[in-house]
Formats: sequence, structure tokens, C-alpha cells
Amino acid sequence: MPANARGYNFALIGAAGYVAPRHIKAIRDTGNQLVAAADPSDAVGVLDQHFLDVRYFPEIERFDRHLEKLRRGKDNRRVHYVSICSPNYLHDAHVRLALHVGAKVICEKPLVINPWNLDQLQQIEEETRGEINTVLQLRLHPDFIALKRQLDGEADDKRHLVELKYITGRGPWYRMSWKGDDERSGGLITNIGIHFFDLLLWLFGPVQAVEVHSSEEQRMSGFLRLARADVRWQLSVDFADLPFTPKPGERTTFRSIMMDGQEIEFSSGFFDLHRRVYEATIAGNGFRIPDARPSIELAHRIRTTPVVSRSKGGPSSGKIE
Repeated sequence: MPANARGYNFALIGAAGYVAPRHIKAIRDTGNQLVAAADPSDAVGVLDQHFLDVRYFPEIERFDRHLEKLRRGKDNRRVHYVSICSPNYLHDAHVRLALHVGAKVICEKPLVINPWNLDQLQQIEEETRGEINTVLQLRLHPDFIALKRQLDGEADDKRHLVELKYITGRGPWYRMSWKGDDERSGGLITNIGIHFFDLLLWLFGPVQAVEVHSSEEQRMSGFLRLARADVRWQLSVDFADLPFTPKPGERTTFRSIMMDGQEIEFSSGFFDLHRRVYEATIAGNGFRIPDARPSIELAHRIRTTPVVSRSKGGPSSGKIE
């Protein structure tokens, strides 16, 4: 049970980031309390939309010191969970910080960029007797849960043809930010695509073969042979690849997953997925390092696979078709 009448105490790293509002709202909606937040940018007014007394730190060192002070105080004031929404390349460092102040972790995807960092985190998790959880929210989407049940009921040797298209337009700012830097984000495949690759592995089983057919700054495409599916995939952050004309302030994302020529409908149900992740994590059913490992290993493999010409499974060019 929570050590605090108001629920568990949370701290959050990356409060000014794009995904932070979803975490802040999920903390509130699950009946818990956000007590501290950190971000080098002071554009953190979103905190006041959900909590009125969050201690804010622009320096991670002072944030760390504050959490350590709380750890040594009364149990109803210590931080029980740290939510991590910082840039991808800082995730493993911030996970270690959280573990060392005695908190459990809820870290945004990707948990790490490179798979060997998972081994180090697992060792520290064991040494600190801590708990590292990550956000694999598509596994909790009702439509995908239903599809998973359907697939699990099929014969083991049944295979499917799958096509994934994910186009999410980004302006010039994207390439100038850390997200456009492969060293800091892991590139398109990790920053944009990893939650869809996690979904595909969860639904259709482990990887048997990988091909990369195009690898450009704004788009990538390729082919995967999974245990129970052949998958053509295409990712893009170029507005020109959208199947409609985008306008400022309107929809700039297109998601499509086709299975055996039929569209898998999942256009709704996205807005409460982080709350579901928090509910599952707090109940002891969070997504741990073994859950995150397959997609992180696959993303690294794709990033390091040379581009080849089209096979019978994949698209013919880098342009989104």
C-alpha cells in the first residue's frame, strides 16, 4: 500500500519535454502525487495544470540532492517512483540516479539506445534491489490486446503478411534538436519506430531476418521476417509523405497496420494508454528489462544493417508509397 495518504510520491525528470504532460496526467489520474521535477529548461508551467506544489530544479545535481534528502527523512515524504522523460541518451544515467535514491523507475521508451546498456542496468537493478519499468503502451491498447488473443489462438505454423506505415510529420526544428541526432536519439528507428517494433515482436514473435531497403535522414524502410509474419515497414517524419495535405494545428500523423490485406483498426484509444501503463506498473505488472530488450536489440540491428535492394518482402524505394 502507498506510504502516503495521497498515494505514492513521484518525481519526474524531463518536465519540459514533449511526452511529460502524459506522465504528469497519469500520475494524477492514478491517485498519486508529483512532489519534484527537473529539467534544464524552465518551460515547465504544465506542472501547475495538475499539481500546485511541485518542487522544480533546473539542475539535475540539486534534484538528486533533494531526492536523497527525502530518502533519509520520513517514509511518507520519500520519493517512491521516478518517471523519466528526458532525451533518449540520458535515460540510463537517470535510471541509475533513481535507483540510487531508492526509487522505482518508470522510463519512457526507449529504455536505452544500445542493448549492452541493458546489461549494466540489470546489474544495478539487482545490486540496489530496485525496479526498472518502461513504457510499452501499445501492448495495452484494447484493439491490440484483442488481436494478440486472436493470434495466440491460431495454429503455431500460421503466417501473416503485415505492412506497417508510420508517418509523423516534423518541421525543421526536429533535425536541429537532439531528436535529429542519431547519437542522442538512436535515429528514426529508435526514436520514432521502437514502440511499433515492440508491438510487432509481441504480436508475431522473434526476428528471423532483417533487411533495410532505405535509410535517409527523414525516412527509412525495410523488411522483417518474424516467427509468424513477414513485415514490410516504412517510417517517415517528412510532411510530404503524408497521404493528405497537412495544415498547421491539424493532424500531421498517419498510422497504418495491414494484416493479410486488411487494415487493423486502432485509430482511437491512445489518450489513456499512459494511465494504463501507470496502473499496471503500480500493481506490479509493469514492463521490465526483459520486455524491452527484443525491440532495443532489433532497433540496433536495423541501424547497423547495410542497405540492400528490394526483396520480395520489402518496398522498392525509400519514398513512402
